Amino acid sequence: MNELPFTLLADGSSDRVLLPILKWAVVQQLPDYAVLDGWADMGQLPQPPKGLSARVKAAVELYPCRLLFVHRDAETRSLEARKREILKAVEEAGIADPPAVCVVPVRMTEAWLLLDEPALRMAAGNPSGTTPLALPPAVESLPDPKSVLHELLRSATGLTGRRRDKFRPALRAQQIPHFMENISVLRALGAFCAMERDLHRALCVNLGLPALRPERSR
Repeated sequence: MNELPFTLLADGSSDRVLLPILKWAVVQQLPDYAVLDGWADMGQLPQPPKGLSARVKAAVELYPCRLLFVHRDAETRSLEARKREILKAVEEAGIADPPAVCVVPVRMTEAWLLLDEPALRMAAGNPSGTTPLALPPAVESLPDPKSVLHELLRSATGLTGRRRDKFRPALRAQQIPHFMENISVLRALGAFCAMERDLHRALCVNLGLPALRPERSR
């Protein structure tokens, strides 16, 4: 079987949660390939590179791959502005191969974890909990998805008092993608669809691979 190794370069360690989501997206377009995910862990380097272009260059040199995902949260900027920032950094790094795909959640990664209530309950360790969870209807409009997600995870535990205080929502949030039965729910989000389109272009145009179009892989 052919292999497609990819590397994710992200803003911070908590964004490693994107790996299973991105792997799913690649598998949908290359179902006949063995997709291998990799994490560019800049924090383990004696002297971590500063600046996005330097980090892109280091990621390619230290974590060889055929496809590079570069993540930046949109935060207060637009999706397109962040994509231009990433592509400029890739150009400044002198990287043409492997092709780079922009991953820009609006407004931050945690927004992509707010669409699957059963997965959230599983990650909270209380899959049969009955505490009502009011998942927001428009996650890309939330000013602070991280706070919303962490509070929902706390509520989903059903815990009170000291046990609730000791609960670590940031750690449990990392498990949510592993419990999502259908990651395609993310196709309700414009930022995710933009990433899938850019991924398809990179696979077909840059790598010449027989990738299925995202809309055909549902």
